[in-house]
Amino acid sequence: MNRWWLCVLLLAGIVTNGFADPLVVGPLTQKERLAPHVSYWKAPDTQTELADVLTVPESDWVPNGGDDVNLGYTDDTYWFRMTITNPYASNDNFLIELAYPVLDHVAAYDVVDGEVRKEWLLGDKQSFHDRPVDHRNFLLPLRLDANSSGTLYLKVHTSSSMQLPLVLWRQTAFFSAEQPRLLMEGLYYGIILVMVLYNLFVYLAVGERSFLFYVGYIMAMPLFLTSLHGVAFQYLWPEATWWNDQAIVFFLNLTIAFGGLFAMRFLSVLPATHPRLSRLAIAIIATSVMFSVLSCIAPYHLMIMPTIVLAVLGCSGLMLMSVVRLREKDPAARYYLLAWFCMLLGGIVLALNKFTILPQNVLTENAAQVGSALGVILLSIALAERLNKEKRKAFMAQEQLYRQERKARLVQEKNLQTQQEANTLLEARVQERTRDLESVNEQLLELSSTDALTGLKNRGHFDRTFESACVRAYRFGQPLSLLMVDIDHFKQFNDTFGHLVGDDCLQMVASGISEFVTRPQDLAARYGGEEFVILLPNTPENGAVRVAEKIRQQIENTDFRVSDEVVRLTISIGVRSLIPSHAEAARELFRQADEALYEAKGSGRNRVSVYRGGDRADKVTKLRPVPH
Repeated sequence: MNRWWLCVLLLAGIVTNGFADPLVVGPLTQKERLAPHVSYWKAPDTQTELADVLTVPESDWVPNGGDDVNLGYTDDTYWFRMTITNPYASNDNFLIELAYPVLDHVAAYDVVDGEVRKEWLLGDKQSFHDRPVDHRNFLLPLRLDANSSGTLYLKVHTSSSMQLPLVLWRQTAFFSAEQPRLLMEGLYYGIILVMVLYNLFVYLAVGERSFLFYVGYIMAMPLFLTSLHGVAFQYLWPEATWWNDQAIVFFLNLTIAFGGLFAMRFLSVLPATHPRLSRLAIAIIATSVMFSVLSCIAPYHLMIMPTIVLAVLGCSGLMLMSVVRLREKDPAARYYLLAWFCMLLGGIVLALNKFTILPQNVLTENAAQVGSALGVILLSIALAERLNKEKRKAFMAQEQLYRQERKARLVQEKNLQTQQEANTLLEARVQERTRDLESVNEQLLELSSTDALTGLKNRGHFDRTFESACVRAYRFGQPLSLLMVDIDHFKQFNDTFGHLVGDDCLQMVASGISEFVTRPQDLAARYGGEEFVILLPNTPENGAVRVAEKIRQQIENTDFRVSDEVVRLTISIGVRSLIPSHAEAARELFRQADEALYEAKGSGRNRVSVYRGGDRADKVTKLRPVPH
């Protein structure tokens, strides 16, 4: 049977003009590049549908024939197709990876025997969470039935480069290959993060702007790369489809600007000493800043080509600066030149890849990331070389001082003493700034989690704590109780007495709640408006009900004065206690507590209701008349 299938496929490849060779898969297939098996057809407009494509003559289809699918920058809409055959007697499942996440619009169709079995709508103009598989690249799950063939059609229209790095993976092989890729990316971004924090700390300590420019550069470059490779769209702005395109141009221009500022400062290229070089650098920096602003306004397809040209010119200009400084016998320029050579090479390879001069592969697609990593390491060596140069100068000056007369030696000792005092003062300043930063961070953390009006924790802090409390209760098999509190008739109270008195009312209720939420692990928070929530870990239902009743009675019995009038306030409380049966029980617990609160308010208010399941909650506290 398998030989028969292979013969049929061979004859089909001979007699069909527009068909690329179909891909034959089997139990041993782990990974296959699909580019040699792709044919493409340029559509007359963007409105062409699959039904129209199925009637296109075979002679109009162009076999790709190469190792990659790369048509460069184009405004046209293209259709791509590839046939995959499973000649074996068992069904099989694969993933198709389209590893170019900046394509704007991609429609995919799985066609078997002329019928569409499945279709997907992809592209970075769609929300990230609309993808069939949450991954920075486009992944399509593909099922191949035994002894059958299927054709995958792709409709692509994009303002970015028309590249389709298509790979068919067995699912286990894909996730195995993903691990080392994630490890390398983690190492890269870890190195960048360490360098950012270290140089930022040095800048805050000594105030040298070259460190600030270096921080800006090594922050902008990874942000550009994460935008280009789809990582930022996955983790930072999955819903911001417009910004996802603009971010590539924006961060690339920021990389050029900060790189130029750092180079001028580090290599001492000043208008007074190097007028021509400084004018060139300033022109590149000013243009990149202007492009950064324009990237927030102008469309991606208008900005990407000038930005790529500017990147090549900028890298070349900054390399020229380092060559000039090397000829002027600046030792640090050697490392700086080598670092910029790596970055320039990565940028040129990436640009040639976008202009279809170089093929798309792992090296060309990640050339900028590899080059930037090498550049960061070499620039660190350049900084060390600069520090060693200063140390050598100090040593030579010290030797010269020792050869002077006694009077000169006394002056030297005095200078050394002054230097030691300055170092001590610098260390003290660094320690003081560190303490100040820690204190400010603690204050900011407290402010960000506290409701300014009531002094209780706010909703954001509650949401974070609630999720972790549910996981902890599930893990240890402990009961978890949630109380939802609502002030009765608060809107009417607010309309009658005004918002300032309403604020006093909220503060009084918050104070009453705080009296009975005293354990370190307990949490009381203002959830919004007149609603409060109380989280009681390791508390069974009877304990939660006692706390709720005490709070209700406390509020009911508190005299709330408005001018000379005493107003009685009441609250309704919904209680739900359970031992979570799974780690994601937070949503269920919250809903049930809310239903109990709804029952308490619907039954007359001023009471505690416990959720028991079904249509109603048990009322624990009967409503008693309260004077108003």
